[in-house]
Amino acid sequence: MVGVRGRSACAAEWGLAAVIPAGIRKWAAIGSGAGLEIAGPRGSESLRVTAVRVRPQGARVLGGFTIEDFEHQPAAAWGADYAAFLGKLGIRHVAANVVLPRHEVIVRQLALPGVSGKDLAGAVRFQLDSLHPYSEEDVLSSWTRLEHSSTVLVAIVRAETIQRYATLFAEAGIKIAGFTCSAAVIYSALRLFGKTPPAEVLAYEVGETGVEIYGESPSKPVFSAAFNVDLERAAALASPELRFETAPPIRALNELLGVDPALPYAAALASACPRLCLPLNLLPVEQRQTSSPMVWVPSTALAALVLLAAGATTALPGFESRRYMRELEAEIAKVQPGAARAAAIDREIDLTRKRTVLLDSFRGRSKADMDVLAEMTRLLAPPAWLTSLELNGQQVAVTGETDQAALLLKAIDASPQFESSEFVSPPVRSAAGETFRIRTTREASRQGTLP
Repeated sequence: MVGVRGRSACAAEWGLAAVIPAGIRKWAAIGSGAGLEIAGPRGSESLRVTAVRVRPQGARVLGGFTIEDFEHQPAAAWGADYAAFLGKLGIRHVAANVVLPRHEVIVRQLALPGVSGKDLAGAVRFQLDSLHPYSEEDVLSSWTRLEHSSTVLVAIVRAETIQRYATLFAEAGIKIAGFTCSAAVIYSALRLFGKTPPAEVLAYEVGETGVEIYGESPSKPVFSAAFNVDLERAAALASPELRFETAPPIRALNELLGVDPALPYAAALASACPRLCLPLNLLPVEQRQTSSPMVWVPSTALAALVLLAAGATTALPGFESRRYMRELEAEIAKVQPGAARAAAIDREIDLTRKRTVLLDSFRGRSKADMDVLAEMTRLLAPPAWLTSLELNGQQVAVTGETDQAALLLKAIDASPQFESSEFVSPPVRSAAGETFRIRTTREASRQGTLP
């Protein structure tokens, strides 16, 4: 879902990327498109143009050129060059996607877990004012939820910037489908043909105004930032934001996408297959232009046939699996009564075994207790005598009197039947000697031979 907001504008739409499985998405990638990138320092920007043709097996660059300092040249002149370029390629009908300069766009992310689609727009608008320093009337914004994620990518730009560029392209006679940001087109280009990019990505684009870093990580699905420092310093600043588990090697953006220049190529892919890319568009709805619908009739018919074939191929194994499962369940039902009887017999055998073990343990318990009494009688020989003896499966506690109670702990621990002897309370001097209370652990219980 995407929203566009200005002084009084708001719109929403869904992309096919959200509903087409990645495995068959490549078969819907059919079309031709043009991408424009506004690059360079403010006031002397150049316009990079790339045209592509997209098919399920991949994208082919048809051509490209650059218009230097295009804002200070007659719009009609470079507009005519652009029209001639598209006409030569036979794609005069396409509407271009424009990547705005990175310094003109504020890119933010919102984590909105648990927010449903119908509530998403309200949740984004509630936080939008805190994402930029401008007044609400001065900005246009667009947002989209990333695929299989609770993260929402938000782009914000000043309304006057959009109006200036829209007017300039209108004077040049160039059809514009939308204005977007570099993060959105790079993210879409990496996934257009159903491929899964690496979990951790770190890429850069060096321009005249600084270094732009693009990244992806499990903790941050998309990262985009511009730095006015050298590449090494920019990478060092971006890596902590992405919180990489294993730092990936930094790659040039044109190496990552396989085309130079990379950004107009990525924008051209979004122009060719808008429904398969992130629908993040900062151009107000009423100003957007689209390609002639009749041009898409052959491609749409071909795409429909491909999707039908892919659907049939996908459904056939499922049908066979369901038929096999029905047959398997019928066979299981036949043997189920016998299996239930066998399980009941197993339960009875297990219960009888447990009862036998319990009886054996109680029988052995009596002999073990008599051995403890005999051992205590031997250890606590006169003049010591007992007033009480408490016995359980783990411990023995004795109370009595003797002339020197301190010697008893060592004597009891020396027996193979006892260990860890201790006074429950300090010995108390009496007329006949010392009154004591000793607790000791039965060695047999520690070894697990007592119940």
